[in-house]
Amino acid sequence: MRSREDLPRAGRVVVKVGSSSLTTAAGGLDEDRLGALVGALQDVRARGGEVVLVSSGAIAAGLAPLGLLRRPSDLATQQAAASVGQGLLVAAYARALEPAGTPVGQVLLTAEDVVRRGHYRNAQRTLERLLGLGVLPVVNENDTVATDEIRFGDNDRLAALVAHLVRADALVLLSDVDALHDGPPSRPGSRRVPLVSGPGDLDAVVVGGTGGAGVGTGGMATKIAAADLATSSGIPALLTSAALAREGLSGADVGTWFAATGRRRRTRMLWLAHAARSRGALVLDDGAVRAVRDRGASLLPAGVRAVRGDFEAGDAVDLVDSADHVLARGLVAYAAAEVPPLLGRSTGDNARELGPGRDRVLVHRDDLVLVARPLPPG
Repeated sequence: MRSREDLPRAGRVVVKVGSSSLTTAAGGLDEDRLGALVGALQDVRARGGEVVLVSSGAIAAGLAPLGLLRRPSDLATQQAAASVGQGLLVAAYARALEPAGTPVGQVLLTAEDVVRRGHYRNAQRTLERLLGLGVLPVVNENDTVATDEIRFGDNDRLAALVAHLVRADALVLLSDVDALHDGPPSRPGSRRVPLVSGPGDLDAVVVGGTGGAGVGTGGMATKIAAADLATSSGIPALLTSAALAREGLSGADVGTWFAATGRRRRTRMLWLAHAARSRGALVLDDGAVRAVRDRGASLLPAGVRAVRGDFEAGDAVDLVDSADHVLARGLVAYAAAEVPPLLGRSTGDNARELGPGRDRVLVHRDDLVLVARPLPPG
């Protein structure tokens, strides 16, 4: 998909909507806004497309029923609000979609579901089956049991990962801001950025914080990061407001279009680069940096100076240079306690002197992905 004009012909779209686009400042769902969004999604389905909706709003929807005036700051009350609000949110979508005969399926994910490969594949199969049955999946983080998942911008990143998970043709990020601007939208003279073709187009852009309603946790920075995650993996993204969802999904010149800048990766490689939690780090010498970065080689023990962290064989670890810059992430073949005796030695020497099984590489090239951008916290 090369341009926004191609969006109406997308076979599958992931749409993410934020809390501030669905709820009032006092909490509680805004049925009119939700209904307008559903109408836009139904337009996509009517022309033969499939939609996965990643919807925030559970915590915000639970505020009014609990008599809370603002989003709580403590985790336990956030989880309680999510518990009350999640049911209200999905029920509202089901009511809005009932006249069209469209069933709604709730899919609640935690970080483990996009970090552990077994869970990742299960989520993929579930979403594919729901779409095959004509269901509109409504995805959200499982905030009722989440801990560090309730944090700034998670659902934006989650939406980008889901877009890759379901092999979407495009990602659409909806908020209460109509587009990316070169400065705060409220500032006189601030202009819409209609197209982002690459990172250089963002050099002069100044972004702000959360939406004006004060019930969301995301901001423009998280949406840009989510768009970058998608586009670097071959999936274009549109950023616009929920009020312009119908126009945007129809290919109109609204919002900001982020062109795809990379090729689609295997799901496993995207998981490794963007979703896996790093359990430690291996510090590479200059020769190993060149071998991994420039020649696509596996990481051998002879090229590693130091080991950090407490990890097991099969865990994800960062590969860093002497200046502590992350250049790659990979699945390590040894536990952390096994690594120090191997360092600085050839695999042949390790096998002869330390015994069978010590001739393995530290990280095989098939289990390694280069990282061109800062990694999310692990």
